[in-house]
Amino acid sequence: SGCGKSTLLRCMNRLNDLIDSVRIDGQVLVDDEDIYEPGYDIISLRRQVGMVFQKSNPFPKSIYENVVYGHRIAGVNDRAVLDEVVERSLKAAALWEEVKDRLDAFALGLSGGQQQRLCIARAIAVEPSVVLMDEPCSALDPIATGRVEETIEELKHDYTIVIVTHNLQQASRISDYTAFFYLGQLIEHDPTEEIFTTPKLKQTEDYVTGRFG
Repeated sequence: SGCGKSTLLRCMNRLNDLIDSVRIDGQVLVDDEDIYEPGYDIISLRRQVGMVFQKSNPFPKSIYENVVYGHRIAGVNDRAVLDEVVERSLKAAALWEEVKDRLDAFALGLSGGQQQRLCIARAIAVEPSVVLMDEPCSALDPIATGRVEETIEELKHDYTIVIVTHNLQQASRISDYTAFFYLGQLIEHDPTEEIFTTPKLKQTEDYVTGRFG
């Protein structure tokens, strides 16, 4: 906790721009373009790089209107198009079968796990290339966590997913690559299997084996 994981994540869609005291050095490349270059289109960036937060944050609207929110802002009002977006996104987030008969229901009436999957559906509805997830399961029970993890496993075939987690078991289950941060520094980054079985650094080994942390 407090080692900079979430701060780094927010660098990837420039949410840290909203914090006056933040200073950022270096580059973040999305499709080979540095998103911190002067004049870079931040609105376009946030269309490409979606985000799911630690605490689910559905809008106080219907399930349907949550999913199509981005399209409404872009001026899309064709019902057939919006219906397709809702079905596609909710299916991808493994929520369609649970809500397909109550799309007009208030989103805040869903369970915590369902709300988080709705937020995932909302994030992918505009078809970003990257989805950032900041501890998306930390407030969920084990069953809801399992469903979100299954959703992530499916989504990673179509999206680049960057996820922050304190849960070592979760990282080992769902990630292809793992980065270990400690006290604001990136200590080691490698394929997940290597990090958890043959880490290069003793500090990483001590952490993944539970000797500290």
